[in-house]
Amino acid sequence: MAVAFVPVAIFGAGLSFKNSVVFSVGLLAGNVPEGLLPVITLALAVAVRALARRGALVKRLSAVETLGSTDVICTDKTGTLTENRMRPLAAWTVASELELELDPERAMRPPGGSSDPALAALAEAAAACNNARLQPDGQSTGDPTEVALLMAAQTLGVQIDASSRERWRSHQYNFDAQRKLMSTLDAGEGHDWLHTKGAPESVLPRCISVLANGEQRPLDQAERERVTRQVESFASQGLRVLALARRSLPSGAKPPDRDEAERDLCFLGLITMLDPPRAEVIEAVARCHRAGIRIVLITGDHPLTAAAIAHQVGIGGEGPVLVNAQAFDHLHEQEVKDILAGGREVIFARASPETKLQIAEALRSQGHVVAMTGDGVNDAPALRTADIGVAMGRSGTDVAREASTMVLTDDNFATIVVAIEAGRQVYDNVRKFIQYIFAHATPEVVPFLVFALAGGAIPLPLTVLQLLAFDVGSETLPSLALGRDPIEPGSMDHPPRPHSEGIIQRPMLVRAWLFLGVMVAGLSLAGYFYVMTQAGWHPGDPVGVGHPLHHAYLQATTMTFLGMIAGQIGTAFAVRTRRASLRSIGVFSNRYLLGAIVAELLLAAVFVYAPPLQSLLGTAGLPLHDLAFLLPYPVIVWGADELRRWFLRHHAPSGAAVTVAAS
Repeated sequence: MAVAFVPVAIFGAGLSFKNSVVFSVGLLAGNVPEGLLPVITLALAVAVRALARRGALVKRLSAVETLGSTDVICTDKTGTLTENRMRPLAAWTVASELELELDPERAMRPPGGSSDPALAALAEAAAACNNARLQPDGQSTGDPTEVALLMAAQTLGVQIDASSRERWRSHQYNFDAQRKLMSTLDAGEGHDWLHTKGAPESVLPRCISVLANGEQRPLDQAERERVTRQVESFASQGLRVLALARRSLPSGAKPPDRDEAERDLCFLGLITMLDPPRAEVIEAVARCHRAGIRIVLITGDHPLTAAAIAHQVGIGGEGPVLVNAQAFDHLHEQEVKDILAGGREVIFARASPETKLQIAEALRSQGHVVAMTGDGVNDAPALRTADIGVAMGRSGTDVAREASTMVLTDDNFATIVVAIEAGRQVYDNVRKFIQYIFAHATPEVVPFLVFALAGGAIPLPLTVLQLLAFDVGSETLPSLALGRDPIEPGSMDHPPRPHSEGIIQRPMLVRAWLFLGVMVAGLSLAGYFYVMTQAGWHPGDPVGVGHPLHHAYLQATTMTFLGMIAGQIGTAFAVRTRRASLRSIGVFSNRYLLGAIVAELLLAAVFVYAPPLQSLLGTAGLPLHDLAFLLPYPVIVWGADELRRWFLRHHAPSGAAVTVAAS
């Protein structure tokens, strides 16, 4: 394009070939934002570093921008919404119920001393079908649910020594997400015991008998319904409920296959656990709702437990969609899409990792930007499919962390919201320094247009080297500082921007080029002509080396250069908000910008008064009265834009306000 302007300048404006080349090079330098690439990269890097300090490790710089457009968060319950610190509350059998926390005197009582033998059998099963460890000093290792089961067993007086447990164990059937069961085969006196724990709706259908008052009797339909009602009662209180059962097998027999082993069980009872919501999650959920972000809860817990926790933290409002996902498989993909298409918040209970993947794919196919949490190996496909995969740093597996885009070092849902806010802040700040950089294209190009349109009668108000010094030197530090600007009030009070929306919008360009840019161009040229006319210059007078007006010309171009820098300072303050008053975020709240402006002024002084740079750039020292002429420039630029924003806030029609909001 620059080369194309050479003949235009020669034949259209009557410039010499040399001046035409100067004109074209000036247009090229004025229209290329040389500082934009490093400024964007550094702004994203700074955001990533700030998020790391707040508990979110972002693995890709571009993910920060994606976070800002996230409109759906698919979150786990345990450890993300809750504290993941299970504590046992009650042990229940068909004959009795014991509130564990409220009866500390029963701790370490021998099982045989219990009035209900089923409680002793329940505690023994909880201790045997377990891989966690409780240390004498109170420390524990293992899954929090299994730790809670050990605490319950200990309270009921059962030996929980891990070495003894492993010595008697002959086989283990690992937890299966589809079955929602885990079983162990343990040696006993004269026979072996198969101990099973899992979701009540998975354990109960495999039971044919129940232990009551020390006797094993058939489990009839009425007893099944009673157990189911009790499970629902516990779950509706937000408690996690596990059922335990056992079966006697011949001593020393070869472990049967799983289907053969986990049948004809004897139901022992239930153990309930409480995992309270994190205190900060309620406010985080409320912020999501204000920001137009939809929350989808995906958990393996009972539907009523999930619904109770969701209600406690504010997910779903008064009427969330509650879905039991246990029956979902790849044949139900359209059903999942239909459930999610309504726009309401959904609770998927008894969900498997495959369900997570289906949800991520369905939401993305509907055009949503999805953040998906996960911690297990099987969660990796869903984490990879989501726009932002969020792995747990404490409880997550290496596979989940590797598949994710972001890792939460505190496993906290509120940290996701902090990251989304940071994404919006970074995106807004990128737009700020894009406007800041683009606003100076107009004052950089206008001097060359004036020179060309005057046919050379008006000497070039700004040299190419001065333009480059302005572009690369004085502009870079304030641009970087704008990338550290605090978030504008109300940023989390409007819906996320569409992911397909370009970062540069027409109102931004209008504001940058035709409002701020024209203003700075007019002010800088006013300083140029002020110095030239004061020196007695008239159009067409020679200003080259050896002519009387040459020094005045050097001072005039310096005045243009400094006028652009002064306007640049006003622009930096003006672009810090889109519609709000600068007072709402604080005129002096960005200390990095204040430092950058000081550094910019010092650099400008070096450009103007250092003899080597005077020779290189064609600058000259200015007297104090010329420098005083520049003092109002920043206030004029900032003040004019402040008036424009005041008018938009108070007088622009609602439709027009939406149109100009992007500016």
